[in-house]
Amino acid sequence: MAEAEEALRTLAHNVRTARNRAGLSLDELGRRAKVSKGALVGLEKAQGNPNFATLVRLADTLGVSVSALMEGPAEGRVRVVTADAVTPLWTGAAGSEARLMLTTSGPAPVEVWRWRLEPGEEYPSHPHQAGVVETVSVTSGRMILVVDGAEHPVEAGQTATFDGDASHTYRGAGTESCHLIMTVHIPPGPAPTS
Repeated sequence: MAEAEEALRTLAHNVRTARNRAGLSLDELGRRAKVSKGALVGLEKAQGNPNFATLVRLADTLGVSVSALMEGPAEGRVRVVTADAVTPLWTGAAGSEARLMLTTSGPAPVEVWRWRLEPGEEYPSHPHQAGVVETVSVTSGRMILVVDGAEHPVEAGQTATFDGDASHTYRGAGTESCHLIMTVHIPPGPAPTS
């Protein structure tokens, strides 16, 4: 319980800091991210439990990575993360999951995700901000990547990349779990408003 409370306090601090850095009011951030002002007020007070889609919309609007909203200060030059040390940010009814393993630092960060998609289960994603590029590398099984309604099968040993500003869906295919590594390349954040 204490870990969850600490994570929520870190998230609250990081959202407030990123919002202030971008020069956005709660109203403006809510309008742009399509999140109610009440939910934002609660979030910045370390109250509530925002879902994965809300975190993605806030990160996109603020021009930062999802993990930049969730992580505390860096602990050193090298960071090693094990899959079991990271809580899934999305879980599907059939057992699929997505874990944000880490995000690189710098002006154009890269998120590294580990996904497991069960056969037939899917995750639909809203379009991200312009300039976001996603890459999926299937390590076992197979999936269907749907971008702007067009289906693209991706099998073990294959990698696909696409511009993330289009609607897209990840769907498990075949008869076994699909395991993949996804990277999300995020463009530099917006300049603060005057």
